Order: sequence, then structure tokens, then C-alpha cells
Amino acid sequence: MDLENQARIKELFDKYGKDDLIVLLGGAEAEASGLAAETVSTGDPTFAGPLAGVPLGLKAYHIVELKDEINPDVYEEQIAMMEMVIDVDAICAEVATYRGA
Repeated sequence: MDLENQARIKELFDKYGKDDLIVLLGGAEAEASGLAAETVSTGDPTFAGPLAGVPLGLKAYHIVELKDEINPDVYEEQIAMMEMVIDVDAICAEVATYRGA
């Protein structure tokens, strides 16, 4: 997760708190998605960004995990193609690790 996005998430956390935020990810690889989920949960493991050593405890979900919550027409138009070319199971398992699921 780039430094700018880390700063945005920290600002939103400061404004709204942990209970009113989730982080929605859209990465195409399990490792990258897991790293982003770890960053917003326990802090930036690379110690390079604004969330270095800052455990926000936010829950992160990959967009494909929320398929049933999204208008089917919108999902089909915006996400379905990606779902066909990524390893959905690996990504979902990796991201869920940082939610304690």
C-alpha cells in the first residue's frame, strides 16, 4: 500500500474511528492484498509509511468477498472480468487472515 493511501486511511481513522470503517481492497494478487490488509490491521510491516508501528485494527475485505452485497449489474460490469483471472480463493484466504477469520 503506497504512502499516500496509508495517510488517507489514517486521516479517515482519526475522523471516524475503527468501528465505522472497513478497507475495501482490489488487488490482483494474494500477497499484495494480504500486505495491504496487514498494514491497516496491525501496521505497515515495511515500516516505510505513516502506518509504520500504528495498529489501526481495521478490517479489510477484498471486493470479491462482498459480491453478494453489490448490485449484480454493477458487479458484472466492473468486477466480474477481474474475478475470472485472479485466484479468488487465495486472495480471500490471505485477506481473511488479518481479520482473524
